[in-house]
Amino acid sequence: MNSMPFAYLLATQLARVDLAQSFEVGLVQQTPVPDLTSDSRADLSSLARRAWSHERTLDTVHETSHAFLLPSQLRRRISPGGFDVPAIEAELATLQRAIDDIAFRLYAFDDKDRATIGVWSGAARQAESASAAQAGDDASDSDAADADDAEETALDDTDALLSWAVGVAFGRFDYRLATGERAIPPEPEPFDPLPPRSPGMLPPDLPPFREGTGILTDDPGHPDDLAAAVSAVFELVKEPAPEHLRRTLARDFFPAHVKTYSKSRRKAPIYWQLATASAGYSVWLYLHAMTRDTFYQVQNEVVAPKLAHEERRLETMRADHGPSPTAAQRKELTAQQTLVEELRAFLDEVKRVTPLWNPDLDDGVLLNAAPLFRLFPQHKPWQKELKATWEALCAGKYDWAHLAMHLFPERVVPRCAEDRSLAIAHGLEDVFWVDDASGKWKPRGTPTRPVDQLVKERTSTAVKSALKALLDAPQAAGSPRGRGRRAAGTRADSGGDA
Repeated sequence: MNSMPFAYLLATQLARVDLAQSFEVGLVQQTPVPDLTSDSRADLSSLARRAWSHERTLDTVHETSHAFLLPSQLRRRISPGGFDVPAIEAELATLQRAIDDIAFRLYAFDDKDRATIGVWSGAARQAESASAAQAGDDASDSDAADADDAEETALDDTDALLSWAVGVAFGRFDYRLATGERAIPPEPEPFDPLPPRSPGMLPPDLPPFREGTGILTDDPGHPDDLAAAVSAVFELVKEPAPEHLRRTLARDFFPAHVKTYSKSRRKAPIYWQLATASAGYSVWLYLHAMTRDTFYQVQNEVVAPKLAHEERRLETMRADHGPSPTAAQRKELTAQQTLVEELRAFLDEVKRVTPLWNPDLDDGVLLNAAPLFRLFPQHKPWQKELKATWEALCAGKYDWAHLAMHLFPERVVPRCAEDRSLAIAHGLEDVFWVDDASGKWKPRGTPTRPVDQLVKERTSTAVKSALKALLDAPQAAGSPRGRGRRAAGTRADSGGDA
């Protein structure tokens, strides 16, 4: 089915060259499949197995893959002669030709048929390239400011190594594969269950690169400074750290990370850069390490002490410079005053979301991050998407989510009585629905528990107060303009009618 003849037969039925998004089940089912001899079956099996192994080997350097081991620079170093990309790709092309030859024979296509299909194959490749280019142009034309809506973007070697080092600093990836302290795991079989973590990730029985809370900062001298941790990872694996590492992490890393963790316009970054309006100070979080207490830690153990330190520094500078500072001293005072004001605003935003924070990975990245949209002023497209998701959540679009029940139980619980899928999502199916004698589910005449009691059990005064504070907060500095806060607040406050 991955041979050129089979693809041609699909295209013949479609009466067009481009096969993009045309592999519907029915179409594949009605495409003729030749009888396989035992020899051809064995040959195809062997060729396909080798091709799968080569494709998997190429995937071992992509950190979003189940097969990820190490970035390419380190992969080449620990596997001399064993990770030659051009050689692997050439072998894959050879395997493809061998598979095609067998398929041509099985379908009894003669030389003239092969030539015709060869011409078609070239046209198909051109059509695919043109289609991809047009999709890129359409994405650019739709909104140039949202360039991050593009497909998943592969990192170059330098950026991939930096991304891996950040993952090591957060305790996601295992540096021991690069130092030789841990052996490369054996290759699985093609139909083995997908692993819960890629081979390059830190096994649960090994200690991480550094101990910590899973919270890193952009703060020179701080024990959890991200740049210092990443620099230590580079030193450990004997690779030069990128030039201007701190600046790269502050300005360039998160946009590149969003692109790498995006596919089919679905964004799922797992390292979050929460920043002040100018991104002069950032707090970095790793989604998979977050707990309900994470934002209390950010507030009380990271940002509040940082603000107090910078306020003391500002007062000291004022005292040292006296009533008549020089021009250079006034510039220094202004910069420090700006930093203090940004930190105060940043702390206020953290305080607003802290009581609301209740992460659930099943909700997905966007919904978990949506209440934090004010904390991403340094990345406008991401902030814009989070804000739109937040407004949709308030309007009732995502009532299947755990976050919706956490914030709006007075709306979500009654909807479970109307929509069985929502009841299943929130563990209330048996309360509102019953399987009748005919095997069909129908609403119960009377729920097994009162609705108001279910709502009360799921309502928190602290959460409701924090939600109101977030909805009533003025426009955040640096946040995108658009549909205002008042509209979101009105929809959210409408409860069951939203």
